[in-house]
Amino acid sequence: MLTLAFDTATRVATAALVRDGTVLGERVSRAVSVLEDADELLREAGAEQRDLTGLVVGTGPGSFTGLRLGLAAARGLAFALDVPVAGVSTLRALAAGSPGALPVVDAGRREVFVLDGPEPVVRKPEELELEPGTVCVGDGALRYRAVLESRGAEIPPDDDERHLPRARFHAALAGDFGPAEQIEPLYLRVPDAETSS
Repeated sequence: MLTLAFDTATRVATAALVRDGTVLGERVSRAVSVLEDADELLREAGAEQRDLTGLVVGTGPGSFTGLRLGLAAARGLAFALDVPVAGVSTLRALAAGSPGALPVVDAGRREVFVLDGPEPVVRKPEELELEPGTVCVGDGALRYRAVLESRGAEIPPDDDERHLPRARFHAALAGDFGPAEQIEPLYLRVPDAETSS
């Protein structure tokens, strides 16, 4: 199975091409470059779009614009190539890249997205209940480093790759594949435009 996986939920987009569990290539860029990254990954692997047998897309939570862009790209590719799609939470992918760590994604509005058990939730960083020594990863952990460290958390250095929702983990976590229109984003709240009107 040749799978293209990508996540555009955070300010850094990731993409990976995976064949039967083996990562053939990866890219880190911006969300607007995800289709270009996909083409480059396929070219470097000596494959073509028609060789893809599945797509995996990050479902967030994260940036509304980033999520929309990623889901639109997945739906467009799935329709054009007639391939099934699986959705994987950005938080779950972050957690898979750093087992035992708490994934923390910047939610804007001075809040973060985290996992509360298996469920994604939105919280203020100062409200997180952390055991001393809890490792926190993700762009939210970087943005709120001082707050989280004051609560006993450990945050890896800014350039540590554990802060990225690597698409290779999305591919590894993908469950059931199906029609692209069945993949729903995890917004967890209404967009800013709807709350300010």
